[in-house]
Amino acid sequence: MTDAAERLRRRYPKSRMPRPLLVGLISVGVVLGLTWLVWIALLHSRPAVAAQVQSFRIDSDTSVSVTLTVERPDPSVPATCRVLAQAADYQPVGEQQVAIPASRSRIVDVNLVLTTLRRATAVVVKGCTVS
Repeated sequence: MTDAAERLRRRYPKSRMPRPLLVGLISVGVVLGLTWLVWIALLHSRPAVAAQVQSFRIDSDTSVSVTLTVERPDPSVPATCRVLAQAADYQPVGEQQVAIPASRSRIVDVNLVLTTLRRATAVVVKGCTVS
């Protein structure tokens, strides 16, 4: 063995943990992490209730007619959705909590009239929860 190789061997000693054991532990950790990630992704990919604005019509400077489409895997569970009207500068000008009663259909359309402080240019659903 050369002098340089001997110095390197002394400076960098062999690992205390065998390489196959280290590779095995890392592999198990990666498999567990990916399994957890897939499980969480599947769990959150199917919300209890989802809604979107089907259409809206600006009736006046202080009123907007909105049609929501609400989908629930279990239609027997009532839900609540928060609808927000926005002005041209994206400021909220109207907000309403909409109760979605239990029904027999998974997908229901809900019509509502939203009162606004000034002219709205957009309507969005900010979120839905099951009651």
